[in-house]
Amino acid sequence: MNFSTVFYTLDERVATVTMNRPERRNALNDVMVRELTESFQALGRNANCRVIVLTGAENSFCAGMDLEFLHTISEKAQEENLDDAKALMKLLQLIYSLKKPVNAKVNDSALGGGCGLAITCDFVFAGKERAKFGVPEVRIGFVPALILPFLIKRMREGRAKEFVLQGEIVNALIAKERGLATEIVDDERLKEHVIAFATTLAKTTSPNAVSLTKEIISRLNELSFKDALEFAANLNSMTRKTEEFKKGIESFLKKEKLEW
Repeated sequence: MNFSTVFYTLDERVATVTMNRPERRNALNDVMVRELTESFQALGRNANCRVIVLTGAENSFCAGMDLEFLHTISEKAQEENLDDAKALMKLLQLIYSLKKPVNAKVNDSALGGGCGLAITCDFVFAGKERAKFGVPEVRIGFVPALILPFLIKRMREGRAKEFVLQGEIVNALIAKERGLATEIVDDERLKEHVIAFATTLAKTTSPNAVSLTKEIISRLNELSFKDALEFAANLNSMTRKTEEFKKGIESFLKKEKLEW
């Protein structure tokens, strides 16, 4: 695919999706949101892709929404603004519920919508010195409405409320303490570490099992407790009949090393 604001590569079943507007600190506009959506949709369908890494070009992750773009579109009709907001909503939902593991490589500031992109990923790796996480929307008269549900999932309501009502920006260490980051890595080792982690994940986990596990997690949020248990029981029984389960059990019983 030929994109103007995003590019992705695929190597040894690990795809790297890179936001590519470094002159704007990889800020989001309508084009980037659309191209990110199309990239994740394509990789979700690609059988050769097992794990995805999301990052930003050069020395930026994502500075959030492009304020010049927001200023322009805010002058347009409510319907256009709603369509634009829903496009970002669908991108965040897509990343969060994608059937393949997604890793954020936060190499610099992840602010506003950029913070939202990072925390919808399954694993968030933050550069020790350069990474920052923040939601400064209330400081400019805006609201972090679309990312707040994901922040609450990550941080729980009390911490998320404190975070967004101050428009706070925190470093990697505090982000990890609050549940926003999975791991802090020295900046110069960040790329190598994330790719190694993603490659190991691709080799050591069953693609079908990962996909179904992510589906369970996604569906549990939509169902009542009783219905969630019924859904889990049905999925448990169905999984026992899959070829990957049979392969995994046979390898375990034979004490053979299994590589997926």
